[in-house]
Amino acid sequence: MARLSTFSIVAVDPERGSWGVAVQSRFIAVGAVVPWARAGVGAVATQALANIAYGPEGLSLLEKGRSAEEVVKALTDADPKREHRQLGVVDRTGRAAAYTGPACLEWAGHEVGEGFACQGNILFGPAVVRAMARGFETTPGDLPERLLAALSAGQREGGDRRGMQSAALLIVRAGGGYDAGSDRWVDIRVDDHPSPIEELRRIFRLYDLTLLTREDPATLVRITDDVARTVQEELGLLGYFTGKRSGSWDAATAQAFDRFLGVNNFENKARTDGTIWPSVLGYLHERAEEERRRRTRTQPTVPGALERGPGAGGAAEEARRRSGPNPPSG
Repeated sequence: MARLSTFSIVAVDPERGSWGVAVQSRFIAVGAVVPWARAGVGAVATQALANIAYGPEGLSLLEKGRSAEEVVKALTDADPKREHRQLGVVDRTGRAAAYTGPACLEWAGHEVGEGFACQGNILFGPAVVRAMARGFETTPGDLPERLLAALSAGQREGGDRRGMQSAALLIVRAGGGYDAGSDRWVDIRVDDHPSPIEELRRIFRLYDLTLLTREDPATLVRITDDVARTVQEELGLLGYFTGKRSGSWDAATAQAFDRFLGVNNFENKARTDGTIWPSVLGYLHERAEEERRRRTRTQPTVPGALERGPGAGGAAEEARRRSGPNPPSG
């Protein structure tokens, strides 16, 4: 069985009631194996010669009130292949524990801190998990930012000795899922990519923009005449607005902006209080700038146009004209 050469972090944000796992591996679709979490219960990462049962069994033990340390001991004591396993656990109160079997491939080890545990195997060295721990501890913000920072910090120290392939981020909180229908607040994966952590960050940015509401209301942008004029211009570039760039947030402008929100799945960012979330405004600016660049490019959009030369189309048309109409068929 293939071993997951992997580094991961399990952690809790007790103030916001969130538990999560972030992981990167030189292994296809690591998000399908390593991360497990349940709101109000805890989180588990199972890796190396991963025992998938550690996930659901660990969460079941945590739900019964067992501490992270007790869960690690219970799972590994009952496992005849424990020497090949690696495991990280954080419980509902923030207690964390980890286990690295002596048969895990070098370098393998873990570091446990307040509210988190970092673990990895087949790494460049112990600096990887130390950097992950420091990255998590020193990064401001909520759990997504801190978990992603931990992954990046570990990779900067070399990460997995075999390279990079996949990554995942799973964070749960009560009612945090789509339409409050589950606890999966963040659940994104990169199954195969040459730079999976950077790709995970890119996907999270879109996920955050579309499905989450993490921005500070103090950053809301009030719709002044200048803001309205800019929005009108950019919506016009993108084909949503055909009216005059008056700077007045009239019904036509509001309808065009609502269409922009709907097309881009930003319905949860819609507001009726004369303000716009800065993330949405930033996304609009980016799309408009892309359209400006597209309109000013001189590179032909017809494949092979340069190779055919400037007179190729005319010569072909002249040849067809001289040959006369096509004879009737049938």
